[in-house]
Amino acid sequence: MSMDRIIREEARLIILRALSEQADERLNSELLRATLETFGIARPRAWVHGELDYLAEMGAVTITEAGTVRVAQLTELGARHLTRNVAIEGVKRPSRPEA
Repeated sequence: MSMDRIIREEARLIILRALSEQADERLNSELLRATLETFGIARPRAWVHGELDYLAEMGAVTITEAGTVRVAQLTELGARHLTRNVAIEGVKRPSRPEA
């Protein structure tokens, strides 16, 4: 598996987790870019937009355009991935909860 693929799958999981931590399960792409940077994934906003597009295609998020940023909102499918009830291809599986 290539390092690029590993980073993309990890970033997609981080994005879903960040969305799930919000009361309305939404964040804009600039805030998501900054969140990814705290995890050592420093990429431009255009790269984040590409990952959001992938997550939207897979049904994990919905996207609303807002000027130069995109607002992503977690879907039921995305939430189910985080609880390990489904597996979304191309998104890293969350770790099992500690017993």
